[in-house]
Amino acid sequence: MQYRVIGLMSGSSLDGLDIIYAELEDSGGVWTYQIKAATCATYTNEWTLKLQNAPQLSAYDYLLMHSAYGKLTGEKVNKFIDDNDLQHKVQLIASHGHTVFHAPHLGITAQLGDGAVIAATTGINTVSDLRIMDVALGGQGAPIVPAGEKLLFKDYGYFINLGGIANITASNPMYTAFDVCPANRVLNMLALKEGKLYDDEGAMAGSGTVNPALLTRLNNLDYYKQPFPKSLANSFGTDVVFPIIDSFNLATADALRTYTEHIVQQVVDAVAKLQTPATSHKLMLTGGGAFNTFLAQRLNQALKIFNIEMSIPANDLIKYKEALIMALLGVLRWREENTVINSVTGASRSSIGGAVWIGQEA
Repeated sequence: MQYRVIGLMSGSSLDGLDIIYAELEDSGGVWTYQIKAATCATYTNEWTLKLQNAPQLSAYDYLLMHSAYGKLTGEKVNKFIDDNDLQHKVQLIASHGHTVFHAPHLGITAQLGDGAVIAATTGINTVSDLRIMDVALGGQGAPIVPAGEKLLFKDYGYFINLGGIANITASNPMYTAFDVCPANRVLNMLALKEGKLYDDEGAMAGSGTVNPALLTRLNNLDYYKQPFPKSLANSFGTDVVFPIIDSFNLATADALRTYTEHIVQQVVDAVAKLQTPATSHKLMLTGGGAFNTFLAQRLNQALKIFNIEMSIPANDLIKYKEALIMALLGVLRWREENTVINSVTGASRSSIGGAVWIGQEA
């Protein structure tokens, strides 16, 4: 069975809305994919500020923004369809939304982007709210990507995604995954102090020096001592980590170098905790951080102690792996099959997550 799906992902790094059109095929339980078209629809400065400030909105204004962001998302999908001549080809849209609140210990997670508005704007059936059911079952609601990694990339033992938040998956018998630490969101905030949106290829970090006192302070944060399953809200990077770095008044290059080392050390620690003799030694690195040459090189060097073979895939998979997996999770939801693995999230059971909105007339 073949499915033609658009997957949508807005990450915490706020670089834009990732949109992919993929053909996914299930042949006797073996899934394959082809990414036929993909883009990152960048946000205007106005929308970047809106998304950054969304946690401070009143309930009424948040709901207005939930609808407005759904409308924006639907319009960007319509333009993507027009730009790529996909009219009447897309069967389903799967939207992750933009995470604003994530407090699974309190039983909530919230992603902006009303799925009903996306369906109404595009006229295409839409799956949204992929995390909520898992949280309702006592899980972290994150990471949800491992359910797709398990089906699409069976040869790999580890997956590291360096997005706004770095996360790891290990394909040990139970499949285990968790959020490791803030990544690009903090690195980009530091680069912005020099008037840059990001540290191109990690050049500034590569010219800096590690500050041992700051590195020790970061590594001693309570989150890193917590057992998994665990997950991070964006606010951990912006409201906890960044102010600590800022308080040291370092040159930007030194702050970037130190934080890069923090990411590397936390990833290495995560791999050490997840290693099993049966786990494949192949590791796939994706996310915007894979384009950070200095960070990727440091990570590759550090992982050699585990005899791990780190590979960086083609650019479309680096950029759009999470959007691709959102597309697959949307299909699984449509088929009423599990979209979340409870060994990853800590929920009482695996579950079929996502709300379905019918965009087409009966």
